[in-house]
Amino acid sequence: MEDLYRMPGHLVRRVQQIASALFLDECGSFDLTSVQFAALKAIQSHPRIDATRLSSLIAIDRSTLGSVLERLEKKGWVVRSSSPTDKRTKLLSLSPEGREVLKQVIPAVRRVQKRLVAPLASTDQEKIVQLLHQIAEAYNDLLPAPIHAASPD
Repeated sequence: MEDLYRMPGHLVRRVQQIASALFLDECGSFDLTSVQFAALKAIQSHPRIDATRLSSLIAIDRSTLGSVLERLEKKGWVVRSSSPTDKRTKLLSLSPEGREVLKQVIPAVRRVQKRLVAPLASTDQEKIVQLLHQIAEAYNDLLPAPIHAASPD
């Protein structure tokens, strides 16, 4: 089994499980998942974004994003409105409650990030983020929902 425990793919999966557990530990009281947080953060950064652009920003497929948005809308955190130029397109904005929950959860999300890399020396903490970013960028286009920066409005 030692060879399994040294495989990068296996270790990345385990670290993802740990990241999810830490997120639940720190953010569970907000009734918020890490994907929901990513969606809220992206909508905050890009008010009146459409779902297609949002899915590209947070690397999530459209069908999964649809479910995420339904839950966020049901919680009253996201508002969908019709585009003035294309009535078929729904634009996403944070509600006042969504802005407030995002404001409140940010310190907990920051604690998750700190706890995740806490076992490492400070220089290694920066290095692992850099290395993970490098891997994610190199293989971005392999994903069914790759990350692509939003174009300016």
